[in-house]
Amino acid sequence: MASTTETGHAKNVANFEELIGFCTAYGANYNPSKASLKLGALNTLKATANANLQAVKTAKTNFDNATNAREIAFKQLRPLATRVINALAATEATEQTLADAKTANNKIQGKRATKAKETTTGTTGSNASPAKTISTSQQSFDNLVDHFAQLITTLSAEPSYIPNESELSIAGLNTYLADLRAKNTAVVNTFATFSNARITRNVTLYNPNTGLLDIAKDVKLYIKSIYGTSSQQYKQVSALKFTNSSI
Repeated sequence: MASTTETGHAKNVANFEELIGFCTAYGANYNPSKASLKLGALNTLKATANANLQAVKTAKTNFDNATNAREIAFKQLRPLATRVINALAATEATEQTLADAKTANNKIQGKRATKAKETTTGTTGSNASPAKTISTSQQSFDNLVDHFAQLITTLSAEPSYIPNESELSIAGLNTYLADLRAKNTAVVNTFATFSNARITRNVTLYNPNTGLLDIAKDVKLYIKSIYGTSSQQYKQVSALKFTNSSI
């Protein structure tokens, strides 16, 4: 479901199209000297605004799809890392190597290696502020990729780690790592496109003086000037509401 803000953009463009309809219906009476208020310019602005709205929808869909694909791919990471640790434990790896691998796995699983640290702010005694826990979990997608890469590096240095299961092999793990990186990068890139599409849309709709909202206001003032404040024509257009939804 579209958010209230996204609906607001579409409503502004729809009302602008209705405004153009009224201006067109006024015929020869609608003849502003200002170039940006002429019907040709209004229709061009409407077409640009509609194209911008569609570009945002397309970019958001691509971003959502990339986010979903990343979520699905990363869902396999924690159980796979656990299987890797079990496979390593069944080899001739030293306790130190197994400990290093477990450290990387703990970070992947979001487990604390040590008890969380606490700090207090302000003064000591009765005036001390409540303790704040410092999180040691590093669970962003970027961090998860880094932890998994570290786990693979540890496994790669262990000669006895040669599992028969392809998904647990070094080659299989590196293939999965490359997929995680690609899907994470796709989210970053599609978000950039989505963000830029919104910027372009907001410039078209809300830029001072040249944006759709300010142009609509000027059109209303022009109609008010030729028909009068109490005219039916001005009542038609003044009823059309435009809201700045760029926030």
